[in-house]
Amino acid sequence: MQKLIRGIHRFQRETFLPLQGLFEQLAKGQNPDALFITCSDSRIDPSLLTRSQPGELFILRNAGNIIPPYGAAVGGEAATIEFAVAALGVKDIIICGHSHCGAVNGVLHPEQIAQYPAVSSWLAYAEATRQIIRENYTHLSGDRLLTAAIEENVLVQMENLRTHPAVAKGLAGGDLHVHGWVYKMETGEVFAYEFDSGQFLPVAAYRFPENEAAARSRTSPSI
Repeated sequence: MQKLIRGIHRFQRETFLPLQGLFEQLAKGQNPDALFITCSDSRIDPSLLTRSQPGELFILRNAGNIIPPYGAAVGGEAATIEFAVAALGVKDIIICGHSHCGAVNGVLHPEQIAQYPAVSSWLAYAEATRQIIRENYTHLSGDRLLTAAIEENVLVQMENLRTHPAVAKGLAGGDLHVHGWVYKMETGEVFAYEFDSGQFLPVAAYRFPENEAAARSRTSPSI
């Protein structure tokens, strides 16, 4: 705790004061550019990763960057998504998985998390990911299998995201775009799913989809 308290003092002295005008403006309201959905993993910092200023990202975090289908769960995910899209008017939603994800590893190996009933129950919302991996990736093992599962989980959660009414409405009207990213923490690389090629590509090579409907007919990522 002492380290955290010292950090607050440094924030107030070194970060807040130079940006005081920005924080005073943000106190009047927020207008974020995007909803950023990612894992709770302590090794990921969305604002640091994207070099975003306060007020630019509306952030939703949970174990495994999971979005239950609309109506399947009572929790903060649906409320956060609805508020971001319908009330704040974000134009982009990013679901960002990451390398070495313990939650996705738990999806692949449920016996390893059997002693954590709440975790096991939550990861059941990624059962489609486990089924896809079991049926299509028997040729992989170890790190390559986990990487495939992390990528597939992002795509599964993108599909679940589209079941939320506010998202479906925004996509149908062309006012909203959904993006799938994977962050490789050991190299700092970010890979974005490209609908046309059906692959995760370095974000610099990512082509923004002209037609969001293409996202509904994806192929599995190549490994």
